[in-house]
Amino acid sequence: QVRERLKQQVIEMKEKFPDFRPGLAILQVGNRDDSNLYINMKLKAAAEIGISANHIKLPNTATEADVLKCIASLNGDPAVHGFIVQLPLDSDKPINTEKITNAVAPEKDVDGLSSINAGKLSRGDLGDCFIPCTPKGCMELIRQTGIQVAGKRAVVVGRSKIVGAPMHDLLLWNHATVTTCHSKTSTLAEEVGKADILVVAAGKAEMVKGEWIKPGAIVIDCGINHVPDSTKASGKRVVGDVAYNTAKEKASYITPVPGGVGPMTVAMLMQSTVESAQRFLEKFQPGKWNIQYNQLTLKMPVPSDIEISQSYMPKPIDQVAKEVGLLPDEVELYGQTKAKVHLSALKRLKNQPDGKYVVVTGITPTPLGEGKSTTTVGLVQALGAHLHQNVFACVRQPSQGPTFGIKGGAAGGGYCQVVPMEEFNLHLTGDIHAITAANNLVAAAIDARIFHELTQTDQALYSRLVPSVSDVRKFSDIQIRRLQKLGINKTDPMALTKEEVNLFVRLDIDPGTITWQRVLDTNDRFLRKITIGQSPTEKGFSRTAQFDITVSSEIMAVLALSDGLDDMKKRLGRMVVASSKRGEPVTADDLGVTGALAVLMKDAVKPNLMQTLEGTPVFVHAGPFANIAHGNSSVLADKIALKLVGKEGFVVTEAGFGADIGMEKFFNIKCRYSGLRPHVVVLVATVRALKMHGGGPAVTAGVPLPKEYMEENLQLLAKGCSNLNKQIQNARMFGVPVVVAVNAFKTDTKAELALVVQLAKEAGAFDAVECNHWAEGGKGAVALAHAVQRASQAPSNFRFLYNVELPVIDKIRLIAQQIYGASDIELLPEAQEKVTLYTKQGFGNLPICMAKTHLSLSHDPEQKGAPTGFILPIRDIRASVGAGFLYPLVGTMSTMPGLPTRPCFYDIDLDPASGEVSGLF
Repeated sequence: QVRERLKQQVIEMKEKFPDFRPGLAILQVGNRDDSNLYINMKLKAAAEIGISANHIKLPNTATEADVLKCIASLNGDPAVHGFIVQLPLDSDKPINTEKITNAVAPEKDVDGLSSINAGKLSRGDLGDCFIPCTPKGCMELIRQTGIQVAGKRAVVVGRSKIVGAPMHDLLLWNHATVTTCHSKTSTLAEEVGKADILVVAAGKAEMVKGEWIKPGAIVIDCGINHVPDSTKASGKRVVGDVAYNTAKEKASYITPVPGGVGPMTVAMLMQSTVESAQRFLEKFQPGKWNIQYNQLTLKMPVPSDIEISQSYMPKPIDQVAKEVGLLPDEVELYGQTKAKVHLSALKRLKNQPDGKYVVVTGITPTPLGEGKSTTTVGLVQALGAHLHQNVFACVRQPSQGPTFGIKGGAAGGGYCQVVPMEEFNLHLTGDIHAITAANNLVAAAIDARIFHELTQTDQALYSRLVPSVSDVRKFSDIQIRRLQKLGINKTDPMALTKEEVNLFVRLDIDPGTITWQRVLDTNDRFLRKITIGQSPTEKGFSRTAQFDITVSSEIMAVLALSDGLDDMKKRLGRMVVASSKRGEPVTADDLGVTGALAVLMKDAVKPNLMQTLEGTPVFVHAGPFANIAHGNSSVLADKIALKLVGKEGFVVTEAGFGADIGMEKFFNIKCRYSGLRPHVVVLVATVRALKMHGGGPAVTAGVPLPKEYMEENLQLLAKGCSNLNKQIQNARMFGVPVVVAVNAFKTDTKAELALVVQLAKEAGAFDAVECNHWAEGGKGAVALAHAVQRASQAPSNFRFLYNVELPVIDKIRLIAQQIYGASDIELLPEAQEKVTLYTKQGFGNLPICMAKTHLSLSHDPEQKGAPTGFILPIRDIRASVGAGFLYPLVGTMSTMPGLPTRPCFYDIDLDPASGEVSGLF
């Protein structure tokens, strides 16, 4: 009856929540036959009822720490509602059973063995605890007799924590008068004779005699004992603690052994699991996070970004992780406010449906930026804290170059920030430092290899590359791969011919073809061109080189586009650093450095978890620039976030700079490799930037805005909306609905904001809304959030701009003409040579990543609005083969920014007494 009732309850749960099933975990240590038998009974019952049961089996070599680690993982798993540890623990190592049972989360302790549940039972809090399954089954059996428990005299024989003691409490709180007897009770027969209800759990065969029992008593026998019986094949039979044959003559009801209490115990375990699932559903709606949001206290005028950031206490990051459904063993804490998320989370969630995918981009910006990061954060705060949707922001990690240089940090601003902003903007968890180290290891390997090949014979090189250890030479795995690439299918180092040795040891790098540069995460213009190898120890080998900023490194792009550790390692190995004198590509794998790079990057591949001011979750991962790289956060962060939010939730990611740069690369490169398809484009526009595009004076960082930007000028604004119109068309070209977010500044008039909204809708935007999130937090972006929700339900017919099979020149021309408005392209001789070279080397089918100024749709930063009819000059083309794209260099882009006259670091300081950072913005 119990099982049938539970089966119906589970069916009703699934009808209401189709993706939900009650979950039971059974943890076993060792391999005892009796434990295996009991567990199989439980698994069978669970399957019959519709409970998802998981049997976790640890070996008998498991330590207490091993068991506790497993328990911690199950405690944190939202799919597990009931959880038992099968006793006894069959381990060779000493394990404290009480410590183990108390480690089970009380809300999942369906065995009712933890001290917290036992304490609640002893206090009579029956509705707020789990009762051990055997006493619970006994009470159910007693109720089935129809006899009223209240006022009856009950005797419990036995005082174990599993049966006797909780049975006493259970009868007591059901208003029976209860006596507990045990092995030291001198008048046991007399006490038994008084019982209207008798429960025996002493563990002694047929200890209670039939003649002791009061006529008409209810007898519950919990004992399982083996006694000799020559008539049985096993030589023994199972009996209870009560002499059944004589007791049944006096009792009105009696449980047999076996077949009485045992099946009820299993049934009660199932009932407790279903009850736990029901409690979970009352508290956590499946697919909806139970998340604590922070209440903002808004001030006017709005304080500085760092003042706001430091005035709010972020939630502990492990709490954020738990709120969004991450398990404890999927989270690696870096202090109280940031954590790494293991890629095992993606594997666990692989069958979960994805949420809605939103990309935030912008019009062509001023040098000050137009608030894409602020809008991204404002939108997720609105969707989460105000509309109570599951929502994740996925943003890039900022480079320290701009942070200390001209732009400042990138954590958003005002009341829409990722916090703590000083953690976000500085070292975070060291990912950029790991990229710097990995990149420069490749650079060092290139020059060292050229040097050694110039100064050693083939045999000397071979002896050092494949050294003899204990008179044995052995190829490493990476050397085997190089041999296979050369077509040499040999694994014995002694079997190579002289010609094969020559091919193996000499990469024969042409120094003039080296495209790999050293990097530094600092703006330093004097490293744009340097000479290396000046020391006499380099024996005259010197060459001209340069430093780039770290975020332009191909390794950063590899990190951002990888979909796992294995994929990242393969991409690292494929990176082309130069060509040989024979015109063949030389890769990181040829240099033998792939494994070392993977080791340096093994932690960087895990996304970083942070939060916004209002307590919504944020993934901060990867930080490629959008003008000199592809400008998007990581594929991995997006994929994990989309699984965590569920099919009704939202993931909001940001593409760098204007839609012509970051958004185009988001679609044609990131979405091509990730396989993800966006639902909505949010295009950020400001009155300030549109006036600039209408012919307003130059906007310069650190210089007060000219009066044209401080006064209403509808004519100038309308003219500048040509840029907005073009960027809306650019987004619609990919078949995705566009919502325009008009980021309001205090100098904007109502008429100006209304004009932008009107012209955006006329240009084909799905919707356009005024936003005040900088001053109001998520509340100021609620209208935007509603518009995004509506747009996400609209038809989306996503498509790429070009087929990668097209010739390289055709792909570049399509981007120039369709996205930028150019009439044609012009390849300078060096670029034309690269097209020929990369096509010959087999890289012609890669997507295109244009390296272009972000300050204009054209190559000329002075051309504002929506210029047309220009010729786009391509001065060079480089290959990021590991990342997976070719990048044409347009105009005179620099990959190492410089410091301005008055850098941001003038304002940055540290209070030695408090350790507080000031001056970041």
